[in-house]
Amino acid sequence: MTAPKSIALAAAMLSIAGAAWADWPTDRPIEMIVAYAPGGGTDIMLRTLAPFVEAELGTQIPVMNRPGASGEIAYTALSQAKPDGYTISSLNTPGFLTMQVDRELRFDPAAICPLARIVEDPGTFIVQAGSDYQTLADLVAYAKENPGAVSVGTTGIGTDEHLAMLQLEQAAGIDLTAVPFAGANEAKTALLGGHVNVIGLNVGEYTSSDQNAVRALAQFSEQRSTLAPDLPTAKEQGFDVLMSSERGLAARCDVPEVDRARLAQAIETALAKPEFQEKAKQQQLPLSYVSGADWTAQMPARLERFREILALVEGGQ
Repeated sequence: MTAPKSIALAAAMLSIAGAAWADWPTDRPIEMIVAYAPGGGTDIMLRTLAPFVEAELGTQIPVMNRPGASGEIAYTALSQAKPDGYTISSLNTPGFLTMQVDRELRFDPAAICPLARIVEDPGTFIVQAGSDYQTLADLVAYAKENPGAVSVGTTGIGTDEHLAMLQLEQAAGIDLTAVPFAGANEAKTALLGGHVNVIGLNVGEYTSSDQNAVRALAQFSEQRSTLAPDLPTAKEQGFDVLMSSERGLAARCDVPEVDRARLAQAIETALAKPEFQEKAKQQQLPLSYVSGADWTAQMPARLERFREILALVEGGQ
């Protein structure tokens, strides 16, 4: 084959590939995996957002819950999907980062690329409304007298609730017992059933809960969230505990860049819609958009901080 013919063929192939990418997405659905059980903050966020991204991309986006292992099951499913842009997943820190520290994974974290951070929600500890713990100091005082007796429900090892618990143990010199659940709803059910003493939630999850059934003890932020302006921070109560949950979306890094860019743009545009922002307000979602590139750039520093927190307690348990 002569050089001109080779060049012409290569150009034709690039043109066909470009046309195929330009046609993405077709009417084929884009599966959105949620790494936690139905009813929690991540699930509510993505079910609220999905119809608006559907409108931007012109295709259906069914939401599929694949909870377990602090998100590892979902990330493994994403990594095993075809790199064609038709599978995306929730991405949650600290879990996505801490699992890289405490165990061997079934997926390669470097192969997963953030598309956007959507929410950052401070952590909180909540108890039954009738609990004897009126403040964080009450919980600490009891735990000091009864090492290991206070059980704390979390959504898994290395999640924000677990890291907040480790920080409180270190700050107060106490020993708590972590009890993992598949999602926030399961943890709330266990709390209301008296199976655990305390659970870790996020402020948005707490403020959307039945306030007659539960009570928050503190929020783990530098300043009080606008969602709960009357709830004191742990620092205000004398305990150095800072932790939040970041929730967003990710795709495989080997999805064609043009398709990942279109996904990211559709998410950003959907988040800016006044209709979505109103629904997010109704759902108590503390929106805090960060682009995929900027979120990726922030993760090494976050990973180092989480590594230090896990090292506070031997074995990170």
